[in-house]
Amino acid sequence: MNRLWVFLLGMFSLMLLISMGAPYFHPETIPFLPFLGLLFPIWVLLTLILTIGLYFKKNRFYYWGVFMMLISSSYLLKIVGLSFFEFSSPKSPIKLMSYNVRLFGLYDDSTTATRDKIFQFIRTENPDIAFFQEYYRQDKPTEFITYDSIHAILKAKDYHERSAHNNHGHRNFGISIFSKFPMIARGDVIFENQGMMDFNFCIFADIVAHQDTFRVYNVHLQSIRLSEPGNTREKTGFFSNIYVALGKMRGAYEKRADQARKVIEHMQSSPYPVILCGDFNDTPISYTYEQFNKSLSDAFLASNWGLGSTYIGKIPAGRIDYIFHSENVRSYEFNVHSVNYSDHRPITCQIEFNEK
Repeated sequence: MNRLWVFLLGMFSLMLLISMGAPYFHPETIPFLPFLGLLFPIWVLLTLILTIGLYFKKNRFYYWGVFMMLISSSYLLKIVGLSFFEFSSPKSPIKLMSYNVRLFGLYDDSTTATRDKIFQFIRTENPDIAFFQEYYRQDKPTEFITYDSIHAILKAKDYHERSAHNNHGHRNFGISIFSKFPMIARGDVIFENQGMMDFNFCIFADIVAHQDTFRVYNVHLQSIRLSEPGNTREKTGFFSNIYVALGKMRGAYEKRADQARKVIEHMQSSPYPVILCGDFNDTPISYTYEQFNKSLSDAFLASNWGLGSTYIGKIPAGRIDYIFHSENVRSYEFNVHSVNYSDHRPITCQIEFNEK
């Protein structure tokens, strides 16, 4: 039995060790690596359980498990928020909200119940700048009003949107930014191979607030779209479905990595401090996350405690929605809100700029 425990510890700790390479290799380089990175928390948990078991069995191989837990601790700190300190209240705070609203529940039922709950949540939180992904707006006349309602709730001074337009029903699917402060410039970051009905976008706006000028980005990186038909011929059955799903995930990992590069290149040209919000569709143990984490601060890690899981869909994915910011910006009171109006939880935080 001891040999089995040692064998399992060796196998799972090897998976853990390999998964730690996921943030540093482009998904095209080692195609299976992103999948191991996605399962990083599982490898940690299994390694920990086996290490504890071998300790109580007084087997010296538990030292190997302890060693693996120690070298993986810096990766765990990207997943688990451990902010012990409460900062003094900001003098001129700016409240941000990022929320993948899943089309405001357009296809949930024949009523506007989900949309109205989201509106009430926005009204309660009252952010100064709101970033929406999977945003939906229908051209007038329509009974499913979104833009006018949010504009009125927030008393927004400015607005920016990019969407794919569907002529059937005059519907618009995309992302948007609502701001109580004026935008002095706005634009898009164009992703490569952008299809006509591809709803993954990145937009930016330069905003002036409290005598500070800064640039905000709203990003929705490549989705997996498991529910869409695959490119294989009439494949059915469990293993065929797994094959199709893995192919879609691999393609999405590669696209997100390239989209992240485009966003970072654009941010490097910004004359102002940067705030980056959105749905990244990737966990903290991923190549995409690491590209942003190298030059920006993760607001969740700066001011929250716990796992902060933001995705509550059918497939567990943990924290995939983020607010990043430049080093000369301070973040406070990061909150992952426990509401289930979408398959994502909304996130909010307050920021202020360091004194010049």
